[in-house]
Amino acid sequence: MGWRRAVVVGASGGIGAALADLLEQGGTEVHRLSRSATGEAHLDLEDEHSIAEAAKRIGAAGDVDLVLVATGFLHEGKSGPEKDWRQIDPAMLARNFAINSTGPALVAKHFLPLLPEEGRAGFAALAARVGSIGDNRLGGWYSYRASKAALVMLMRTYSVELARKKPDAFCVTLHPGTVDTQLSEPFQRNVPEGKLFTPEFSASRLLEVLEGIGPAQSGRQFAWDGEEIVP
Repeated sequence: MGWRRAVVVGASGGIGAALADLLEQGGTEVHRLSRSATGEAHLDLEDEHSIAEAAKRIGAAGDVDLVLVATGFLHEGKSGPEKDWRQIDPAMLARNFAINSTGPALVAKHFLPLLPEEGRAGFAALAARVGSIGDNRLGGWYSYRASKAALVMLMRTYSVELARKKPDAFCVTLHPGTVDTQLSEPFQRNVPEGKLFTPEFSASRLLEVLEGIGPAQSGRQFAWDGEEIVP
């Protein structure tokens, strides 16, 4: 089907860059946004003004039919995911929610209005299987799990309103698998053989999944292989 005009938030990261590259190779006009970029490509998930300004600039040139939020936060410095409830820290909990939940929600707030009133269009944010409440059997990783679960709920709620306002569009969350990026680097030792993906592989599979998604699947979460993940 292809996409005409897309926005990739987090385009300086491994998965985001791969998604943007593949879309461009397919003939899509891509707007790459990230916190590390300068000028018109700058967007900071922790600064709503920068999100609003980016949406305003891009929207001035017309509708977009695909918005991808390819961002995530898991660890910083010596602060990583909790293995024990005694490790829960309010600051790290807040930071996980700021980047994994609130940031994408603010992107949706300002970019969903840029989707066309009619015709196929979509909004997708990267979630994680460990954010599934029903699939949580190992425990731990309190802040990351909770913030990704909140993201799934936020996108589900957006999908309900989106169906009323733009019935041809969809809003979903995606699990990219375990990808060889800075986010997963400290935890790759325990990844089963063949389950550590390159950014390019994960991005290509995610775009394939999106090709099969429409309004009927809006509000749901899908893995890189097309499997639906229970909330």
